[in-house]
Amino acid sequence: MTTIRPLPLDCAIVGGGAGGLTAAIYLARFRRNVLLIDSGHSRLSLVPTSHNYPGFPAGISGRELLSRLNLQARKFGASVKSGIVNEIAKDNNELFRVRFGNSVVFARSVILATGASDVAPPMEGYERALRRGILRYCPICDGFEAIGKKVAVLGKGTHGAKEAAFIHHYAEDLTLINLSENPYQDAQADILRVSGISLFDGDVKTLTFANDAVSAVGGNGASIVYDILYSALGLHTNNKLAHQLGLGTDSDGQVEVDEHMQTSLKAVFAVGDIASGLNQISVATGQAAIAATAIHNLLRQ
Repeated sequence: MTTIRPLPLDCAIVGGGAGGLTAAIYLARFRRNVLLIDSGHSRLSLVPTSHNYPGFPAGISGRELLSRLNLQARKFGASVKSGIVNEIAKDNNELFRVRFGNSVVFARSVILATGASDVAPPMEGYERALRRGILRYCPICDGFEAIGKKVAVLGKGTHGAKEAAFIHHYAEDLTLINLSENPYQDAQADILRVSGISLFDGDVKTLTFANDAVSAVGGNGASIVYDILYSALGLHTNNKLAHQLGLGTDSDGQVEVDEHMQTSLKAVFAVGDIASGLNQISVATGQAAIAATAIHNLLRQ
């Protein structure tokens, strides 16, 4: 077991997405000794092009944005290392012991920016569809791009219906594909149809991506082709470390935070998709700015 630095860090950041990297930039510019540990699996890296992140009228890919943020953090003195954090614990000196790989560091504060992972749809070629922008997870991010397209929403129950209603604001030609074993009740189905949302309710045999489109084949052999498929199957919040620290979480598994992004444990903060709030790149960067400033002021005391 090796120790990265002999003196304690001012802050250890877990997660190299937009939130974690923005926090590293701010803390480095606050002249704080900061280490960011990145597993290399940021959800942002899967975004082919974001058109609603401010400052990029032509859009920017998730990988490009991560690269720029990483470069900026390093430029101002933040240390960024690859690894998976296995354990965070508070020691007798009121420091946090952070273990990743064969290394251990000690820090006066911690930012959790571990994010979340989308539930992948049961579709052949879904990774290629995601890279091509045919499969999408976030209608807030790119519902605008669905205008004039033939769109399907893949979901279950009330959540699927709500997602379809949201996307219908953009897409007139819209179908809700119900993956639940329980079909929508007559009243629910009527509400969808009155709203102009078609319902693919029943046995979905296959979902396939090919020729820049998604085809859905039902149990009766009928096939429908869509320009865009939105998967509304939910998220897995990466909150293992949060539970390890005994932090409070909400019903969605997101970490509960105060107005400064501090968790139920002093000097432990959470930003981005792991924290309670809207899952957006710009929200993660804003939360990171708030958390980093709070940490700087906390350490000044």
